[in-house]
Amino acid sequence: MAMQRYLVDYRRLSTDALAKWSSVPSSVASDALNRCQSMDSRIKPMVPGMRICGQARTVVTMPGDNSMVHHAVSLAEPGDVVVVAGGGLDDVALAGEWVVRCCKRRALGGLVVDGSVRDLHEIRGLGLPVFAKGAVARGPHKNFGGKMDVTAAIGGVPVNPGDLILGDEDGVVVVPLAFADAALTQSLALLERERQWTEQIEAGATLVDVLGVPPLEIVPAE
Repeated sequence: MAMQRYLVDYRRLSTDALAKWSSVPSSVASDALNRCQSMDSRIKPMVPGMRICGQARTVVTMPGDNSMVHHAVSLAEPGDVVVVAGGGLDDVALAGEWVVRCCKRRALGGLVVDGSVRDLHEIRGLGLPVFAKGAVARGPHKNFGGKMDVTAAIGGVPVNPGDLILGDEDGVVVVPLAFADAALTQSLALLERERQWTEQIEAGATLVDVLGVPPLEIVPAE
């Protein structure tokens, strides 16, 4: 299989839109998308507290080969998030210190791997958002092939180049670019509603009152 880069043209989200998205928790974004679009629950930040927000550049690897990852992190533009379909081989690391260091140097928005990474000590020091299923010592092979900027199944969710990638300690959500504007409006409205719920709960209201949960049916004792 050759290494192939597909030429795609997608809408770039504005700096203002990305700034607003950066304040939206992944859980709220998923709620705004009909409680869907969440990647595999095992894909989590490799450093607690990391958040990720940016438009996707997709990579499909040959299992155990990270050559296309090297190309992607060298071609992606500042702010982009490189998202990698690892082919289900989780016991081989598809990225480590040098991949992450390149992402950091080129001001990418982060890295999401549906698979494993390594060099966690160095990754912690670099500060770039890295999300993956876990870490493993075994390194990858090279030059067997891969694809970049294609539709890819990553963490069980279809991802297209340009889709918004939003991640935090709850996991990673994919916002399809076609729905990004409407989803942002809905997400900001949900955040405001949650703010109001918080105020009501702190003032003494119950969850039943705040959320409008139907009343209990009282069943007489026999």
